[in-house]
Amino acid sequence: MARSVQHDWDVSAAEAVAIQRRLREQIRLAPLRGEIRLIAGVDTGFIDRGVTARAVIALYRYPRLELVEHAVALEPVRFPYVPGLLSFREIPAVLKAMQGLRQRPDLLLCDGQGIAHPRRLGIATHLGLYTGIPSIGVGKSRLTGHYQEPGPEKGSQSPLLDGEERIGTVLRSRTGVRPLFVSPGHLVSHEDAVDWVLRCLTRYRLPEPIRMADRLASSRATAAAR
Repeated sequence: MARSVQHDWDVSAAEAVAIQRRLREQIRLAPLRGEIRLIAGVDTGFIDRGVTARAVIALYRYPRLELVEHAVALEPVRFPYVPGLLSFREIPAVLKAMQGLRQRPDLLLCDGQGIAHPRRLGIATHLGLYTGIPSIGVGKSRLTGHYQEPGPEKGSQSPLLDGEERIGTVLRSRTGVRPLFVSPGHLVSHEDAVDWVLRCLTRYRLPEPIRMADRLASSRATAAAR
């Protein structure tokens, strides 16, 4: 099992940036090791007019892609909204949700960025480093970087670049739909990240574990806000 990194979450924005810069040195992109049997989709919504984070983890058994269990956690939001520092708002609730799982995931698919982040520390990378679990970021939109539009067919892809550095892959997950922005988080390679997103696709734009987590987070958050 990979060693995790720990730090305080009750920090200022300047301290959060310093933590990101320190953690960046510990990111490891490498071929995924070990058997993958349990894949967790991770997403976070906000309720009570944004003062409470509602994290959802949907745990799927691979390769059947069947939902095994899911966990939900509510946590007061203690960190302000600062672009590039969203993991500090969301991860405390995600960690609480993970405590509610009966089984430990082998792989995390996060609704958000991995290293496709200005300081290479999107939520997937941050969560992977903190837990020691291999992680992949699946963004619905681009946070940073430049790319050429991939072909219109499912599976078409193009590199997401920052200068000449590859920070992710722009992946067409369904023919004719907007692409996803896939990037390794921690303990996976670029190739692994794309491969496992493709393995987890069904007939939807999002890979199934994230789709379910997103659905649970969004529907419950919307209902609670009414």
